Formats: sequence, structure tokens, C-alpha cells
Amino acid sequence: MWIRVLGSAAGGGFPQWNCDCPGCRAVRDGTRPCRPRTQSSVAVSADRRRWFLLNASPDIRAQIESFPALRPRDGRTTPIQAVLLTDAELDHTLGLLLLREGRGIDVHSTEAARATLADGTSILRTLEAYCPVRWHPVVPDADVSLGDGLSYRAFDVPTSKRARFGSGSEKGRVVGYRLTDERTGRSAVHLPGMQSFTPVRDQVEGCSCLLVDGTCWRDDELIELGLARKTSREMGHLPIDGPGGSLAQLAPLPIARKIYIHINNTNPILLDDSRERRAVEDNGMEVAVDGMEVQV
Repeated sequence: MWIRVLGSAAGGGFPQWNCDCPGCRAVRDGTRPCRPRTQSSVAVSADRRRWFLLNASPDIRAQIESFPALRPRDGRTTPIQAVLLTDAELDHTLGLLLLREGRGIDVHSTEAARATLADGTSILRTLEAYCPVRWHPVVPDADVSLGDGLSYRAFDVPTSKRARFGSGSEKGRVVGYRLTDERTGRSAVHLPGMQSFTPVRDQVEGCSCLLVDGTCWRDDELIELGLARKTSREMGHLPIDGPGGSLAQLAPLPIARKIYIHINNTNPILLDDSRERRAVEDNGMEVAVDGMEVQV
């Protein structure tokens, strides 16, 4: 199984268009070593011919062009087979509209996410006006075959983040995916949004690769920078640092590749020479970058 990181940043990318935080300044003026990043999305394949997208970011067109394996063949035949959604957030679903020129699109999501896309943001209704949309319901804890020896099992990721659309009380608002290569038995977990690690700890046991939420370094990161009034946890993301942070909980786990993804533009781990980056790497973790590829 091959995993390609198409985009490694959180919503807004790096740099973010309306942000002048230290990280965004550094990537624009080159004063510190760092690399631009597009918004979070991952591609996975069991044969390098048929690919499945985990979320469809607003940067999906550029991400497809940057990776030859996703480019069209034989006219307008695409190697992209389906999109698996972790939630209905705009930075994970706006790319669906950019795929409207296709002959149709297969979307895997929970009922809660589908309801938001249909009746909240209306992305699904708009997309259906341009091309056929084949919806595949994602049921947490059910094994689903994608063919060619690749399967997934979704799992619920509890969150108290306020829903912009809908009541927000539905289970399945946020899910993670455990993808398995049935030929080798090896698996990878994609978990770009996580408010607490404890409820999902069992879901990552025994996996060979973990792509995990690295949105903020500190819980009060955006507040300290004067950019927002909410903490990282209030936005649905467990911070990396601190006694209850993800680094302290993930570092001891015997997982071969542990990679932070969905990294906010304010997070200092995006700066190659930062002490925060060194702390992550010294603890056996990695920081995703666009174009990173992992064979599981």
C-alpha cells in the first residue's frame, strides 16, 4: 500500500492568504528554512494505478497536477476512484466541486457528513447538478473493501466542536480511517482531526503508519498570537505540546511511522530550524510535507 501526502497544512494552507504570523512571514520572505504547504489531503493505493483520496481540499487541482499518478489517462479517464471524507469541513470538501467535470464521483462519508453536505453547505446538491454522485455510507467499525486487496474501517472520533451546520449532536460527525493492505496485513491510520487521543487509542494499535492531527503546537497558540479567541481543543484539535498533548501520548507507541499532518500555519513545527521541530523529531515523530510518500 502506498500513501501520498497531497497536502499537509490545515485549512488556509501555509502561508495563509490573510495571515502575517511569524511562520507565514518566514515562508514568504525566506528568512527561515520552511516549505509552503497546501491544504490537507492524502491519496492511497494498493497498486499505484487506482487511487483513493482521503478528503478533497480546495487545492485539489494543483495537488493532482503535482503527482503524475493522479493525472488523467486515455482522454478523460481518471485514476481517482473515490473520495473518503473524514468530516464535512470546508477545507476537506470544497475540492469535490473542482471534480465536477468528471463522469461521476464516488463519495464515502457518514450519514452525518452527508446531511451537512446536502442540507448545510449544499456542496453535495451543487455537485449533483454537474455530475452523478454515488454515495457510499460509512458505518463506523464496519470493514469495507475498496478492491485490489485494499480495505478500510472507519471509527468515530468524538468532538465537542460547535457545528456550523446542523445540530451537531450526530455521531459520525468526524471519523478516522484505518486502511489495510489485505495481502500483507499491514495498516495505516488517517486521523487529521482529533480532540482527544484516549477515545481512539485502541484504533491505532498495531498499525504501521499513523497520520495524525498536528494542527497546533500549544492549546492557546492562536489566542497568544492575537489571531483567534478559541483554543486548539475548542476548535476540535488536540495540541501537540503540554502534559496532555499528543506528543507525550504518541511518542511511546511502537508505530514505525508517526507523522503529523493537518498543520496550522501558526504551528512552529513548520519551521525546519525551530526547537519545536527538534522536539518532535527527537521523540520519533515526523512532520508531513507535500509530496511525502510512505509505503506500508
